Amino acid sequence: MDTHDPQHLPQDAQSSDARPVLEGPDIARVLTRIAHEIVERAKGADDVVLLGIPTRGVFLAQRLAAKLAEITDRKIPVGSLDITMYRDDLRMHPPRALARTEIPGDGIDGRLVVLVDDVLFSGRTIRAALDALNDIGRPRAVQLAVLVDRGHRELPIRADYVGKNLPTSLRETVKVQLAEEDGRDTVLLGAKRTAQQ
Repeated sequence: MDTHDPQHLPQDAQSSDARPVLEGPDIARVLTRIAHEIVERAKGADDVVLLGIPTRGVFLAQRLAAKLAEITDRKIPVGSLDITMYRDDLRMHPPRALARTEIPGDGIDGRLVVLVDDVLFSGRTIRAALDALNDIGRPRAVQLAVLVDRGHRELPIRADYVGKNLPTSLRETVKVQLAEEDGRDTVLLGAKRTAQQ
């Protein structure tokens, strides 16, 4: 979750003319594809641990774990990684509630950790996640899976697995909605509202 991203603005700060760019079946399809790509690149996913970045990244990680279990016939460890205290914009925003960090029982040392988030934008959320991960353990490798990559990186960070590359303008918002949090699965693209609208 990248709070530099307008997708996390309050509803009144978002466009009412947003159009869907991914719907439920599309999201299910891209998660299935990403799961197969993880198995292929990890040569079976024997040492894979999925860590979702709250909020929607956690739900995506859980869905990916279920898809990986279908493919590999084995339970894939999944958890969550709260990055709140590692953000570089803490002073610039009002205080926010901490989310939970839940690391699977076998930990992450020597494992292939796949960080999972909904939207990759500036890269600052992922930088914070890497810092948080460093305080928890020492994985063999870290990869990144995102549902949407909207571009506009401010740091040299890229995703290993991308559901949809979505070229955007900085005047646009990307909003991911997932059934677990929002009651439906969709990715919306709209114009950012200005104060005059």
